[in-house]
Amino acid sequence: MKTRNLVYLFFSTLLIGSTAGMITGIVLDWSQYWTDLKNGEFISFLIVMLWLLGVSSIFSLISQMGFFAYLTIHRFGLGIFKSVRLWNTIQAVLIAVALFDLVYFRYAVFAEAGESVVSYVLVALFLLVVGVTVAYIKQKETNKQAFIPALFFIVVVTTLEWIPGLQSNDPKWLWLILIPLLVSNVWQLLTLHRLIGKEA
Repeated sequence: MKTRNLVYLFFSTLLIGSTAGMITGIVLDWSQYWTDLKNGEFISFLIVMLWLLGVSSIFSLISQMGFFAYLTIHRFGLGIFKSVRLWNTIQAVLIAVALFDLVYFRYAVFAEAGESVVSYVLVALFLLVVGVTVAYIKQKETNKQAFIPALFFIVVVTTLEWIPGLQSNDPKWLWLILIPLLVSNVWQLLTLHRLIGKEA
């Protein structure tokens, strides 16, 4: 990939991921921010927006590190197993394990007595639905063998990057961390082949 395209991918991912995180933060505490604005506390509101943008940019950068780490691991996997089908099968198993762990361990650690497992399942299901949708688009725009790697990246790598939020189990931080990670990961995954295609 040309340096120009690499720089574009870096800064566009940073901008999009940070903005998505900032918007998520505004939505999560909209009533408080609206009250501040009505009271004329514009400076305070601006400071909070900059803080949200800064925090989200950190997770956008983490997303980029995870993306290039996965690209490296993916090449190693193909080289070690010598078969796309075998490597994809292994990734499919790891996807199932990651989704199970995302539900089971969070429920085992954080659930209160009598609490339903449904909310924990819905979080994993949300991630799976996004992953399947993005993987389908990736497959349509590249080739059918791209489906499992794309799904693996969205589900497994995003979950690993999301661990700080998962450990806190604070609903606000869960989404404030997940959204910039997920948006950044989706953007990178669906942009890379377009940049490489233009270069070709």
